[in-house]
Amino acid sequence: MGRLVPAVTRALDILELFLDGDGSLSAPDIVRKLQLPRTTVHELVTTLSARSYIVGVPGQPGRYRLGVRPYQLGSRYAEQLDLAAEGQQVARSVAETCDETVHVAILEGTDVIYIAKVDSTHAVRMVSAAGRRLPAHCTSVGKMLLASLSEPELDARIPDDADLVRMTPNSITEPGALREALAEIRERGVAVESRESNPDVSCVAAPVRDRTGQVVAALSISVPMIRWSDERRAELEQLAAKGAAELSELLGYRSVS
Repeated sequence: MGRLVPAVTRALDILELFLDGDGSLSAPDIVRKLQLPRTTVHELVTTLSARSYIVGVPGQPGRYRLGVRPYQLGSRYAEQLDLAAEGQQVARSVAETCDETVHVAILEGTDVIYIAKVDSTHAVRMVSAAGRRLPAHCTSVGKMLLASLSEPELDARIPDDADLVRMTPNSITEPGALREALAEIRERGVAVESRESNPDVSCVAAPVRDRTGQVVAALSISVPMIRWSDERRAELEQLAAKGAAELSELLGYRSVS
């Protein structure tokens, strides 16, 4: 592996400063934050400005904001993203950590469609397949995705008189009860499904966001009941949230917290 080029590293450090604060910086701000010589900052700022990576702020001499070039690069990156491929990559990493079945799913109408899946290596494991469709209200990924909808969107998909299918005795079949469950999911940030789609399996799920912050998918971990416990559930909730955050980052999302 070749060595890092100091000038390039410093230029990227300057660009990354614009990710925080109000989005504008002066040369003295950069000097203070990066502890670089003033002449070095002047040269780097001049170069970045000449290449349209930063531009002057109108009416504020000496202050800069991001230019059009980072936007063009980000847009090209977004065009190349493949949610299924990125999801499969992250699902594999999560599955290697917990050795349970991991899914990534999207919402279509009132169903979820699994777009990525990595199996557990255990002899007893969940049997499913990418491309499978299930009622959203019976799955942790589906409930996570439904919980991300606005109230008008949710009402349009699942009105108060909706007839919700029952997949197991534990399935939620009343829209009112589903809305109560979704409110709790919004508050907790993760979804749990206990034997609602499969009488022998429980699942946890966390939301996946794109670069705009919109929830576009959910990542779940499915566990046979013989390996399920409150302690295991808590561990997997954290792991699902971490995996979903990693996939969100690959999609361009950046948390403000």
